[in-house]
Amino acid sequence: MEQTHKQPDLEVRVKNIIEVDGLKFKDLNGNGKLDPYKDWRLSPKERAENLVSLMNIDEKVGMMLINTRQMGLSQKDKSKTSHDGVLDESIVEKGENIFAASKIWGTTHTIENMNLRHFILRDNWSPAEMAEWVNTMNEVCEGTRLGIPCLIASNSRNENTEFIFGMNDAAGIFSTWPGTLGLAAAAQGEIKNGGDSSLISQFAKIAHDEWDAVGLRKGYMYMADTVTDPRWQRIYGTFGEDPEFISDAIGRLIDGFQGEELGNHSIAMTTKHFPGGGARENGFDPHYEEGKWNLYPTPGSLEKYHLPPFQAAADHGTSSFMPYYSIPSIKKSVVQEFQGEDIPFEEVGFTFNHYFLNHILRGKLGFKGYINSDSGVTNKMSWGVETLSEAERFAKAINAGTDLVSDTNDVENLKKAIENGWISEKRINEANVRLLTEMFALGLFDDRTYVSPEHAAEVVSDQANWDAAYEAHKKSVTVLKNHNQTLPLTAEKLDNKRVYIEVFHKEPERAALYTEKARKECQELGQFTLTDNYEEADTAILFLSPKSGAYFNATPGLLELEICEDKTLTALDGSTYQETTLTGMDHLKEVADSIHIRGGKVIISVNLILPWILGNVEPLADVLIAGYDTYYKAQYEVMAGNSRPVGVLPLTLPASEEVIAVGEDGKCVSRNDVPGYDKDQYMPEGLQYAYKDSDGNVYKLGHGLRF
Repeated sequence: MEQTHKQPDLEVRVKNIIEVDGLKFKDLNGNGKLDPYKDWRLSPKERAENLVSLMNIDEKVGMMLINTRQMGLSQKDKSKTSHDGVLDESIVEKGENIFAASKIWGTTHTIENMNLRHFILRDNWSPAEMAEWVNTMNEVCEGTRLGIPCLIASNSRNENTEFIFGMNDAAGIFSTWPGTLGLAAAAQGEIKNGGDSSLISQFAKIAHDEWDAVGLRKGYMYMADTVTDPRWQRIYGTFGEDPEFISDAIGRLIDGFQGEELGNHSIAMTTKHFPGGGARENGFDPHYEEGKWNLYPTPGSLEKYHLPPFQAAADHGTSSFMPYYSIPSIKKSVVQEFQGEDIPFEEVGFTFNHYFLNHILRGKLGFKGYINSDSGVTNKMSWGVETLSEAERFAKAINAGTDLVSDTNDVENLKKAIENGWISEKRINEANVRLLTEMFALGLFDDRTYVSPEHAAEVVSDQANWDAAYEAHKKSVTVLKNHNQTLPLTAEKLDNKRVYIEVFHKEPERAALYTEKARKECQELGQFTLTDNYEEADTAILFLSPKSGAYFNATPGLLELEICEDKTLTALDGSTYQETTLTGMDHLKEVADSIHIRGGKVIISVNLILPWILGNVEPLADVLIAGYDTYYKAQYEVMAGNSRPVGVLPLTLPASEEVIAVGEDGKCVSRNDVPGYDKDQYMPEGLQYAYKDSDGNVYKLGHGLRF
C-alpha cells in the first residue's frame, strides 16, 4: 500500500541519489533502480520484507546481534583509530575484558565483514562528539553492499548517579535528573498532593529531544520491574514497589520517547526485564549463578504485582522487550496463573522460555515488536541451558522468540545453528523483518541517517531542560522525620548560628571529595553560615551514601541493608566476614552527640539506592531525609524552606533484620515476591514489616512529611 509522504530531505555520503517520477531516493545498493526497500512511500514492513529477500545469510546473522562499541575518542592509542580518530579499530582478544566473550574486531571490520548493525554505546563524550561518531558509523554502513544503516542503543543517560557499568554507564552530559527512584518519589508526591505523574512525561519529552538530536535512537530502558525483594542490588534503577504507579510511569515514558507510533523522531524503547526481576531469591541477582532463580511462593503474585507494568508497556506499543536472565523456579514457587490459565514453568532463563515469550508476552499481552535478550545469555548467563553448546543456546533462544541477542558479535555460533538446521530460515527472516521494520520506521534509511553535531550541542545545552531537571531534584526530596518542627531552617531559626556539613560514603576518598562539593553548593546558596569544625556548630547536615553488594558478584552472605561498619556477618558457607556499608560510623555518632550536647540539631540525609534499615542512624537525627542521587543544593533548598517538600517514599523500608531474616531452609520471613506495602499480610504474628521511627512515623510506601 502506498502511503502519502512528502519528499524527505535525503543526504548520502557514499552512494548516489536516483530520481524516479520526479522524486528522489537513495540508491543504497548502487543498482540504479528503485527497489521497494529504497522507496520511502511504502510502509516500513513492506520495505523490510523486500530488503530481507535481498539479504544473504551473513547479513541476516549480523542483523540479529548487538554489541558494545567504543568510540575512537576512548582509544588511547590513536594508531588504532580511523576517520581522524572517530572510529575505534582496535582488536580485543577473546577473554581480554568483560565484553570479549569472543574476539572483538575493529569498527570497520565489524560493520563490513561481520555485518553487525546494532551497537550499544556506553562512552560518555560531548553531544557533538557522539553525533559525529554516529554519523561516521553510518557512513561506513552506507558503503556496504546494501547500504543498511546502523542503530545505536544506550542505557539511560539522564539520571544523576555514580558510574555502575551496564546500568549507569553515562551520566552528567545530558540534562541530569534525580535517579529513577527519585523521579518516582517526586511524581508520587505530586499525586499525594492531588496532582498526577506529568513530571514523568516532562522528563521523557526532554530526554527524548536530547537523544534524538545526538542520534541515539534506541534506549535500553526503563526498568518495569516491581521491587519485592529488598536485597536486590538493582533497586536503584526501578520506579519502586507500586505496580499501579510503575504501570503509569512506564506508559508515560514510552509515549514520551516513542510518540504515539514509531516514527522519524522516535527513540525506540526496550522495556526490561520481562516478566519482572523483583522476585529474587533473597536478593541474589542472575548476573551471577547464586541469583539465577525467580521465586513465586505467593499465590497470584506474578499476575498481581509483577506483570501489570509489562502489560502497560505492551499497551503503549514499546518497540521491544528485554527478558531477564533468571529461571522461574518450580520447587520454590506455588502454581502461578495468568488470565485464568495456569502457567507451566520451564526451568530455563526467560530469554529461552517459549511459553513466557510467545504465550504470555505475544499472546496474552498482545505485544507486536521484537525481543532483545539481555547481555551475555549465550555465554556467561545462560541459566537453565548451561549444558548446551553456544550454538545450541542461540537456537534455543531464537526458537523461543528472541530476535536480537545482546552484547555479542558471535556470528560463528549463530550461523552454525542455522547451518545445522536448528533454526529455520523462516524464523531468521521473521526476526530480520521485525528488526528492520523498526529501522525503517525510525527513518534511518531516509532522512534520519545523519544528524547535525551543532544541533546536538544546542539541544543538550538548553538551560530550560536543566532547570526542569533541577526542579525534579527538589521535588524528589523526601522528609521522613521532622522532630519538633526542626525544618524549615529559616533565617530566624538559624540567626547566624553555624552549620557543619559532611558527607559519609563507603569509600573514604569519595567522602572527602563529596564533602568539598556539598560545602561548595551550600556556599553558592548563601543562606547558611558554615564552619568546618563540628565542635563549634549549632546545626549539622550530614549526607550518608551507603553502598552494599556488587553488580556482577554475589556477596559471601546475604546483601547487608543495615548502615554499618565492620559488622561481622555469616557467609552462606558458614564462615564469617566483615561488612561495611558506610565508613566513619563512630565519627558520625561523635558529630551528632557533640551537636546534641550543645542543644543543636542534626539533619541526616540518606541516599536511598536500596531500602536501607535505618535503626543505626535514625535515632541520631532530629531530621531524617531520603534522597535518590538528589543534588545537595536541591536538598538545602527544601531544608531552608525555599521549596516545600513534595517527595514520598516509592518503596517501604524494612523495620529491622528480623523482618527480612532468612531461615536455615533458605526461606525469608517476609515474602520475596510481594511488595513491602503488602508484606504484613504474610508476616508471622507480632512482626511488622515497615520501619517505625522515634516520632511514630512509619516508613512505608507513600510516606513523606510536609511543612
